[in-house]
Amino acid sequence: MSPTDKLKVLVLAEAANPEWVSVPLVGWSAARALSRVADVHIVTQIRNRDAFLRAGLVEGVDFTAIDTEALARPLWKLGSLLTGGGGKGWTVQQAIQTISYPYFEHLVWRKFGGDLRAGKYDIVHRITPLSPVQQSPIAAKCRRAGVPFVLGPINGGVPWPKGFQTEMRREREWLSKFRSLYKALPGRGATLRANAILAGSKQTLHDIPASFHDRVVYLPENAIDPDRFWRQANHTGAAPLRACFIGRLVPLKGVDMLLEAAAPLLASGRMVLEIIGDGDMMPALREQAAPFGDAVVFHGWKRHEEVQDIAAQCTLLAFPSIREFGGGAVLEAMALGLCPVVIDYAGPAELVTEATGYKVPIGDRLAVVAKLAATLDHCATNPKEVAEKANAARRRVGALFTWDRKAEQILEVYRWVLGQREKKPDFFDI
Repeated sequence: MSPTDKLKVLVLAEAANPEWVSVPLVGWSAARALSRVADVHIVTQIRNRDAFLRAGLVEGVDFTAIDTEALARPLWKLGSLLTGGGGKGWTVQQAIQTISYPYFEHLVWRKFGGDLRAGKYDIVHRITPLSPVQQSPIAAKCRRAGVPFVLGPINGGVPWPKGFQTEMRREREWLSKFRSLYKALPGRGATLRANAILAGSKQTLHDIPASFHDRVVYLPENAIDPDRFWRQANHTGAAPLRACFIGRLVPLKGVDMLLEAAAPLLASGRMVLEIIGDGDMMPALREQAAPFGDAVVFHGWKRHEEVQDIAAQCTLLAFPSIREFGGGAVLEAMALGLCPVVIDYAGPAELVTEATGYKVPIGDRLAVVAKLAATLDHCATNPKEVAEKANAARRRVGALFTWDRKAEQILEVYRWVLGQREKKPDFFDI
């Protein structure tokens, strides 16, 4: 084919939904961005079908919905029973999906195997699941059919930091101690023999055996849609410091640590904190924040457009999550021109540089609270520095982390896999 022709790509995005958040929104956003640079057909799970139709896609032309509910639904119920629901027990849910996901790819091959053997697609790309725990039986079948298979971005495997065992128990993450056993799953070697592996984090890159690193490209999975996050924070330098938190109100997000660290600033009127999100910690957090009166505002869940309306009134994103794989909320805030304050551990720490925000060293709870308090006090005292970092953060997101930019990056990976470029792409200095 001519290098100027659009590549025909079969995108596997079992989780992809424009109306949801987290992994399904990543799957949707990445697949749709790729549709602007390649001839893409998306294969997703039946639960996403109606949202695809509401978004204007045509079934059978733009996408195919695969029905795995006979297996997926009872397994999902089992996972909810084991973890108590509420979005907790992520490791347990991933372990259960190792049973249901291969069935999805089995049905994909039944539907598209003939087309792949006939050469109707140039690339097969699995975008979701993001978890490296999930193996792809279709990888070996694509190899036999002569169709390149691209995996990722995959991300996960971040160990719980020491000193936060209480939070780990509250998140029902007891299985995470045994997570490395996934490396012994059948089909792991065949999956890793993909023509290209997009590693969404340094932790994931580290977990991939060195013998496969020649085909690994480091590429964080998150990005932003400028049409959703177009407002710009106004850094006037006026007191008080206005900060926000965006995310679920659950133990691993560390909002209780944030309130403890910010207490002197909140009590003295030097800081206002806007908390956007909800979760089972809401009652306890409201009680913790009660002494600060109007200095702490709880907004609950908000739509994306409402999130940016609130966040753009702030100058700082305070995001003390202790175990974050990606960090989509961090990129969204940076896109609005907020200066991020994150824990120097896992996903968010890879998105924030010294020039674009502040990274609080990881430690036990007392150490994190002390360092976070010092950082917030520094921000309140140095609004000009905060503004400079915020502006640099906005520029960094625009240059590297929009969905259109990510689609261009992935397209370069496709070209490398197909021999249309000689050198493996390298987008980030790691």
